[in-house]
Amino acid sequence: MDTANTIEIIGYSASVMVAISLMMKDIIWLRCLNFTGCTLFVIYGVYISAWPVAGMNAFVACINIYHLIKLYREKSQQSATA
Repeated sequence: MDTANTIEIIGYSASVMVAISLMMKDIIWLRCLNFTGCTLFVIYGVYISAWPVAGMNAFVACINIYHLIKLYREKSQQSATA
C-alpha cells in the first residue's frame, strides 16, 4: 500500500470516528471517540500540510482531554463520598 492510500485511510477513519462519536449517548464514550477522531485528523492534517485542520483538531482534542479528566475526577469524588 502506498503512502497516499495510507493517509487517505487515516483521513476517512478520522471522519468516521468523529461521526460515530456524535451518535453516542454516553458523554465519556463521546469524548473518547471524538478524541480518537481528532488525533487522527491531526496526523492527517500534518501529513498533508493542512495546518488549520491539524491545529483546530489539536485544540478540540485538548478540550476532550480536559473534559474527560474533569468527568473522571467528579466520578472519583462521588465514589469517595458514597
